[in-house]
Amino acid sequence: MSNQDWLSNLRKNRAIAVIRASKIELGEQMAMAVASGGMQLIEITWNSDRAAELIAKLRMKLPDCLIGTGTLFNVQQLQDAIAAGSQFLFSPHLDIEMINAAVTKDVPIIPGALTPTEIVNAWHHGASCVKVFPVQALGGVSYIKSLQAPLGHIPLIPTGGVTLENAPEFIQAGAVAVGLSSELFPKKLVAAENWQAIAQHTSNLIQKLA
Repeated sequence: MSNQDWLSNLRKNRAIAVIRASKIELGEQMAMAVASGGMQLIEITWNSDRAAELIAKLRMKLPDCLIGTGTLFNVQQLQDAIAAGSQFLFSPHLDIEMINAAVTKDVPIIPGALTPTEIVNAWHHGASCVKVFPVQALGGVSYIKSLQAPLGHIPLIPTGGVTLENAPEFIQAGAVAVGLSSELFPKKLVAAENWQAIAQHTSNLIQKLA
């Protein structure tokens, strides 16, 4: 998938569900719940149970969704994730070698960065956009807003501090999309397997971001 197609999907959907699951069955149920609520961008963290197997399974079960992975720390993990069918790749940090490997395979990579120097460095080396993580550490929405004047040409995806309530504010501040994990999957709802409530939360979020 080209970077242009990836950015088009981000602008259309505005949110990414981040799933970190201790059991593959749980991860599948979480993904199906947000997909039924209208979420089309789903990230399975690489430290989830049997992540590669889960990604391959979701690619078949959810053909209308883009299934990617995150929490990638090195080139080997990245290559394994691509082999499993990951359609986009997130890392919590900036690694030039990983960016190069993803660009070679034509798979969008979104490295994590926090400072303007890191963000620009990631962009110059071929990142499709940049994950600003953890965004709450530098002021949340106000930080994304303050980056727009010098770095407005770089698509930013804030994570780590995005909530169902403030997600629209991040988009209004200039973010191309937002990533949500625990906010979409409250422990109580997951423990109770209340997938209908999670689907409803997801649907509400997507309507707010439209």
